[in-house]
Amino acid sequence: MTADIKPKLAIRGRFDASPERLFEGWTDPRLAARWLFTTPGSESHHTALDVRVGGKWEIVDRRDGIDYRAIGEYLEVERPRRLVFSFGMPQFSPAFNKVTVEIIADGDGAVMTLTQEGLPPEHIPATETGWSAMFEALAAALGGPG
Repeated sequence: MTADIKPKLAIRGRFDASPERLFEGWTDPRLAARWLFTTPGSESHHTALDVRVGGKWEIVDRRDGIDYRAIGEYLEVERPRRLVFSFGMPQFSPAFNKVTVEIIADGDGAVMTLTQEGLPPEHIPATETGWSAMFEALAAALGGPG
């Protein structure tokens, strides 16, 4: 592998929600604030989503007195099956990754596959752990009132 090729992470989960509801989990700021880049220990949370190609998104989550800011731009929006966006956390790195979310119907639910490209290999384990926790939080958020 050459130094300029960075691996990607792929994670998949099945949800007891329609593809439309699952997509809404990514695009409705009130619903996204319940699971996306937040934890039970969050002190405050700000979610701004301009869900359109070229639209920006920003999430700021405060934990232990520190603001963690994630930002990016929507690259593709194909409701309710595909969402592609850039992802960065400037306080840690000037680099941006590409995240692709694909949703397909599966019986009375949906399967979601998330792929994150451009990660340094040493960041993959922690990133996978983080997305897995967020998938669990998303499943819980979808089970509650919208």
